[in-house]
Amino acid sequence: MTNFVRTTFLLGLLTGLIMLIGGALGGERGVLFAFVLAAGMNFFSYWFSDRLVLSAYGAQALSPEQAPELHQIVDELARAARIPTPRLYLIDNDTPNAFATGRNPNHAAVAVTRGIMSICDRNELKGVLAHELSHVLNRDILTSSIAATLAGAVMMLGSWVRWAAIFGGFEGRGEDDEGGGMLGLLVMSLLAPLAATLIQLAISRTREYQADATGARLTQRPLYLASALRKLEVANERLPLEAGPATAHLFIVNPLSGQGLMRLFSTHPPLEDRIRRLEHMAAR
Repeated sequence: MTNFVRTTFLLGLLTGLIMLIGGALGGERGVLFAFVLAAGMNFFSYWFSDRLVLSAYGAQALSPEQAPELHQIVDELARAARIPTPRLYLIDNDTPNAFATGRNPNHAAVAVTRGIMSICDRNELKGVLAHELSHVLNRDILTSSIAATLAGAVMMLGSWVRWAAIFGGFEGRGEDDEGGGMLGLLVMSLLAPLAATLIQLAISRTREYQADATGARLTQRPLYLASALRKLEVANERLPLEAGPATAHLFIVNPLSGQGLMRLFSTHPPLEDRIRRLEHMAAR
């Protein structure tokens, strides 16, 4: 299954969860309400997510005079990818990390922290920026925003179902439905948000693998990114970035990484797996 087909399938599952919970809330009217809610949230996410996330991390526009080498790298990569050159932003933070945002290649931005500029050499920065431009090229920012919005809608609707089930707020349910039916609704209201979260994370991990591969093809040097990821892994363990869970999926390395079972709830694949795949690409 290709990354595109897998992502489409997972987004379809998220939409199905919304419809399922909407139907539980109010039958056909509930499904319609859930659909309108999801469409409205996606519209807002599509138009405003880039401004919101840049503002949340205090990102400031980075001029060519401030970072000529960085701008030169981005210009070269954008020409290779045949997309407009994205705007560059700086996050004044010593933790090395980076992310891309924007609804499409014509309205894209790449933000880097001060930390990543200090520990990565030119080749490693090229690998990192190629990865971020690949997110723009593959329209992953839009996909991730939609996935996050749909998952958020499922969680909100699940909460409404829980409260409605507890207080008996469903119309059209007879006395025969009060027992097992209400219990089933409560179970669904708990499991649906969990399923939505896992689906959203699976979409995010799929897009990270794809951006690694696309970025490696842009530079024609997979080991550039592999070397950068090794440095970022060590530095982020030592100095974690204070990032919100809602935006953690944007960064090139997960600022909220965990071990053991927590990896199941990670927005990113394990770094060792990503590095191994890049090394296999280089060997080929």
